[in-house]
Amino acid sequence: MKNETQILNLLGLARKANRVSFGHDAAKAALRGGKARLCLLCTDASPRLAEEMTFLAAQANIALQSTGFTAQDIKTATQYKAAVLTINERGFAQKIKALTEQ
Repeated sequence: MKNETQILNLLGLARKANRVSFGHDAAKAALRGGKARLCLLCTDASPRLAEEMTFLAAQANIALQSTGFTAQDIKTATQYKAAVLTINERGFAQKIKALTEQ
């Protein structure tokens, strides 16, 4: 992915702005609570986690994007290690989604 540096930088900014929910429980709560705008899944997420998040994102009518990142890549950018996260602000979500689709 050619935009990986930009995406990781945006994730870092979103974290500093407190617009990200990291991990299974926080992402699940954001999806169910209507806060999430985009759900991101790391490459090293378990199949069970991927299945559950796919179901929850579909229920909430939120896009689920698989990233080319591992949980360790996310930790390097944001200081939080998580295989799943949600972006809870529309602007960050739109930009990250556009960059992951390029």
